[in-house]
Amino acid sequence: MPTLQDVADAVGVSRSTVSNAYSRPDQLSADLRARILDAAGRLGYPGPNPTARSLRRGVVGAVGVLFTSRLSYAFTDPFAVRFLAGVSEAVEQHGSNLLLVPLPAERARVRAAIDNAAVDGFCVYCAGDEDWALDAIRGRALPYVTTAPRADAGPADRYVGIDERAAARSVAEHVAALGHRRVALLGDRVLPHAPAGPLRLTGPADAPHPTTRGRLTGFAEAFAAVGVDWSAVTVLNAADNTRAAGAAAVNAALAGDRPPTAVLACSDVLALGVLDALDRTGRRLAHPVSVTGFDDIAEAASAGLTTVRQPAEEKGRLAATLLLEPPADPAGGRVLLPTDLVVRTSTGPAQRS
Repeated sequence: MPTLQDVADAVGVSRSTVSNAYSRPDQLSADLRARILDAAGRLGYPGPNPTARSLRRGVVGAVGVLFTSRLSYAFTDPFAVRFLAGVSEAVEQHGSNLLLVPLPAERARVRAAIDNAAVDGFCVYCAGDEDWALDAIRGRALPYVTTAPRADAGPADRYVGIDERAAARSVAEHVAALGHRRVALLGDRVLPHAPAGPLRLTGPADAPHPTTRGRLTGFAEAFAAVGVDWSAVTVLNAADNTRAAGAAAVNAALAGDRPPTAVLACSDVLALGVLDALDRTGRRLAHPVSVTGFDDIAEAASAGLTTVRQPAEEKGRLAATLLLEPPADPAGGRVLLPTDLVVRTSTGPAQRS
């Protein structure tokens, strides 16, 4: 393979002059640059190695989005797709590139996955309490922005998120005001290794993921305010954040002697799965069960799903912007976005039983 030195020798110039022909063409006359590129073409020299050039500059020109899930989730989950659209918009405007980095399940391989990612920083999507992933990023001394507020956030930590607890409380208060007292709360991987279906938790604090924990806490607070103790609430565990998993998780609860009159899901995707299960059993008409979701994805409106709306694209856009253009004041790097309760036809008054 011809080298930069071979081109320099052929033209009779220095290595730095050849390098400038590619990286700083304004430093050369048009004639000299043309001679260098012509010689490179004749010799078959492809140009400076972009990786080596990036290492010399200390900037790669790429943002990593770290997923603590399989890579396909980034392309199939409606909220993740919208979040990535926002990230992409900011990255594109900055003239940078995007690299998706799924973390392997084995912790021993996490450090290698992060160390091998050629990026200038990370947007960490739904990292949960997996500090081992953040520790690996810190080990590279790279900046990062998370999508959830962290209780242990230091002055240099940046995040873009919502008040999960308050948002969940708002939709639960709506359901409680409709008279529902026999309720089920549905989340994906509430306990990661538990089977699908009813789950025993001593309280919301048992959920390891902060997003799930915050939403369960908000739900619990609203029902506690109307006299429904945590021990009287059914918690359902879905194996994944899919419609099929949502339906599978709720089936056992619907088949019981005293099925819930309302199911509050931690995502719209799971809630749509609950509606699927109700349609199959006929209970959606014969025995109305109110259902709520979270996120307000596109399918929520067509399904008439009552939900919490949060700005997915804006969350992604701001996360990338904070990473690429860190504010001078560290306080500006911690952003809480607004949410709205969207009431539709999937919720109604509880039937007497």
